[in-house]
Amino acid sequence: MSRLLSKKRQQAGQSQTQLVTPASANWQYVGFEAHQLKAGESVSLATGGDEVCAVILSGKANAKTQQASWDDIGDRMSVFDQKAPYAVYAPAQDEIRIEALTDVEVAFCKAPGKGGHAAKLIRPEQCQYETRGVASNTRHVCNILFGNEPADSLLVCEVITPSGGWSSYPPHKHDTDAAPAETQLEETYYHKIDPPQGFAFQRVYTDDRSIDETMAVEDGDLVMVPEGYHPVGVPHGYQSYYLNVMAGPSRNWIFHNDPDHEWIIERDKKVSNA
Repeated sequence: MSRLLSKKRQQAGQSQTQLVTPASANWQYVGFEAHQLKAGESVSLATGGDEVCAVILSGKANAKTQQASWDDIGDRMSVFDQKAPYAVYAPAQDEIRIEALTDVEVAFCKAPGKGGHAAKLIRPEQCQYETRGVASNTRHVCNILFGNEPADSLLVCEVITPSGGWSSYPPHKHDTDAAPAETQLEETYYHKIDPPQGFAFQRVYTDDRSIDETMAVEDGDLVMVPEGYHPVGVPHGYQSYYLNVMAGPSRNWIFHNDPDHEWIIERDKKVSNA
């Protein structure tokens, strides 16, 4: 199995299904946890030196930090409802507690924090929801903690890719600290599949092919992208969701397309303008 693939794991009596740390991923910035809670259960996370964005992937919950609380948040029962989520942001040296009112799936997205922003609730109307691409490259993107909201390091968004489609495509990368041409950002992809017995494919590769991995990802799996290009393809009959977490030396997403496939962008522009 690829070292870039973290399979879903849930032990009896435990809510955690994914855990990636900078140490386990052998990188510097991004951390990630996913938890599945039954109604009445709760999970707490001390932020430590990180800022954290807790995304309510599905279900309804109460949320609390050291200074604020919000009751009955969550407006979708599935990530495939094509509704923006609720999320809670907490700075470094804080704590987030999530109490499930229904069955809840929550993701904790982490990156180094400076403590310069107050804890806050990010409501669906504060997210940026848009459809990009044409034909089999159509995808639905929701920016949760991106240009829509300030943070120290974190960039968080989610993407739904329809059946038979592609996303993060044409392949692009963001692994070189060379702004304004490109920025260096580590990235995780937390995958969900509809129906859940399906799978999708993700390739991670570099120009010199020192990394060249193609992975079959199933519901609840996570892919780590330390560097390189990272497209996703979805088989017929299934649709794909993934939650992206990015962080690096600067909070700026500037990517570089694979030159071999950049021609697709110009072709698609002609199709969309026809």
